[in-house]
Amino acid sequence: MTLPASCRSNQPERGRIVPTLALSGAEQMALDSVLLEHCWARGQRTPVLRFYRWNRPTLSLGRHQRDMPEHWLRLAGEGHLDLIRRPSGGSAVLHAGGLTYALIWPDPPRQRREAYRQVNRLISGGFERLGVSLRAGTTPATAGGVDCFARSTEADLVDDDETKRIGSAQFWQRGHLLQHGEIPLNPPPELWHAVFGTLPPRWSPAAPAAAAVEQALTASFLEDWSGLIWSTEPLSDAERTALQHHASAYQLEGPVL
Repeated sequence: MTLPASCRSNQPERGRIVPTLALSGAEQMALDSVLLEHCWARGQRTPVLRFYRWNRPTLSLGRHQRDMPEHWLRLAGEGHLDLIRRPSGGSAVLHAGGLTYALIWPDPPRQRREAYRQVNRLISGGFERLGVSLRAGTTPATAGGVDCFARSTEADLVDDDETKRIGSAQFWQRGHLLQHGEIPLNPPPELWHAVFGTLPPRWSPAAPAAAAVEQALTASFLEDWSGLIWSTEPLSDAERTALQHHASAYQLEGPVL
């Protein structure tokens, strides 16, 4: 990754990869937040990259999203999905049959648009390895709307048919960045329609396997983010304890007030 000139002299020497985890949605959001907090609180300069899946269908709402249709609550009450709050912004995302990425970046560009551009360049590079061409969306970033995948801003990536393939969002804390995003691969059409009233983005002829996507994206990050020594490091006992402690803060039990 090409960092701004002012950052290169302080570029960290290590990069950490967290092994793929399947947890509840609230636990995944808590873990992203814990990793970000530990990064700035402990003065760590090590970027953290991880991919994860959801152990059951989950609908995540953006940090400031206040629109929650009543049928979402009904679907959650009937056990069809979990409702959670993300630490990042944006509209609602259905996490089912897909792959999620998260990057903790201790020394990002100070402009969020540039941070999106640099991370999306690496994601696009990974998909090029799979024969998929992606580019940034062109829809202006405006407030409103409940479905993240109903529009594509420059924070997102679309294919040659203008189909949105990756929706990303950011959360900044003391100059450190959490950017994470969803890659729908084989979302259940019935549930997607029940949530948003539309059909999910489909791949033709078929979606790449989640493992292949993870491998390609990891290779792109590791090769392009030069000067770092990357190592795979499982969660520590302290990190597991912290994510369990904070998970309830991201679980939505009722209407957003």
